[in-house]
Amino acid sequence: MLGCLFCFVLQSFKLLGFLDIQNVPCARESVLYGSLGSLVMGLGHFLATSRVRRSCDVAVGGYISIMLGYWFYCRYNLAHQRIQQRMLKEGMKNRVLFEGSYLDPEKGQTGSERSDS
Repeated sequence: MLGCLFCFVLQSFKLLGFLDIQNVPCARESVLYGSLGSLVMGLGHFLATSRVRRSCDVAVGGYISIMLGYWFYCRYNLAHQRIQQRMLKEGMKNRVLFEGSYLDPEKGQTGSERSDS
């Protein structure tokens, strides 16, 4: 229920008035995971120590660290995925260009050599 509330709120949410969370890759998930993590960390610290101010500090620190950590993790995976897609696209284009020509790397192999490799 709470997750759905956050999803509804973040659909049209602009951070600092100009950063549109919905259209920036990984931003929405980073904010959601950061807020959930800060809630868990702050509440857990409060239940363990009963210190309100320190628990709020832990929650803010947890929010920043979880949000930035997930942001970098997600952006790294997104860049890696885009590189793989670009390589696959180039490979498919080269396959179509060179298939059946003298530049085809599989043309010189016989049927038995292709099945071995």
